[in-house]
Amino acid sequence: MWIDSHCHLDASEFDADRDTVAADAQAASVSRIVIPSVGRVNFDRVRTLAHRVPGGAYALGIHPLFTPQTSEADLLTLRTEIEASLNDPLFVGVGEIGLDYFVPDLDDTRQQYFYDEQLKLAREFDLPAICHVRKSQDKVLKGLRRFGIRIGIAHAFNGSFQQADAFIAQGFKLGFGGNVTFERAKQIRRLAEQLPIEAIVLETDAPDIAPAWQYKQRNTPAQVARIGEVLAQLRGIDAERCAERTSANSLAALPRLAGIA
Repeated sequence: MWIDSHCHLDASEFDADRDTVAADAQAASVSRIVIPSVGRVNFDRVRTLAHRVPGGAYALGIHPLFTPQTSEADLLTLRTEIEASLNDPLFVGVGEIGLDYFVPDLDDTRQQYFYDEQLKLAREFDLPAICHVRKSQDKVLKGLRRFGIRIGIAHAFNGSFQQADAFIAQGFKLGFGGNVTFERAKQIRRLAEQLPIEAIVLETDAPDIAPAWQYKQRNTPAQVARIGEVLAQLRGIDAERCAERTSANSLAALPRLAGIA
């Protein structure tokens, strides 16, 4: 069985056929779909959806791209929602949080503030963090070290080997998805091939980051199985072993996942 450790199944791109998409994932042997929030706007939606779809789980957090419209009140709401979710077996961590230096015109001070405040919540409640690290690996890692967060996932990892080693040393797993299926993505493929298998989790980031065979189309959680087969080929192992290992890694990164029936 495979695990999609990062999927925005609540996105509007799935409004017409969300249940079918989830059923297709199950048919493709995807046993878990982790649905992170992006802001106060979808805290309730990801929770409700995780309880509705087979294998669903959710994380609560404020994405860096949503920080321009985020307020102190939203942080208070996030804290309340996290605290209220601690007894929910489908709640697995704080996310998607982090920093983004790819999108222009984001206020660095503002996104750093909200990232730090959410790391404090992860520390307070002893929860894993699911981190957005686009063009921001070093600064995200600096925050993890500062606040003592030693468990979680660096989502859509695309850094150097040195940065990968630093995240691994911090206790984090590295998320790989559709990008690894493109032959031109040589650095990502080298990372996927050469990093310790114990460090890798699979994800789709659906509806985004579609694999090569879905290029410029909507991505879906069912694709994690075929992405895993590409990873297995790169590493010279069989797909069953790849599914077993990467799924165990997801459970290690998000331990509450293991309690989902």
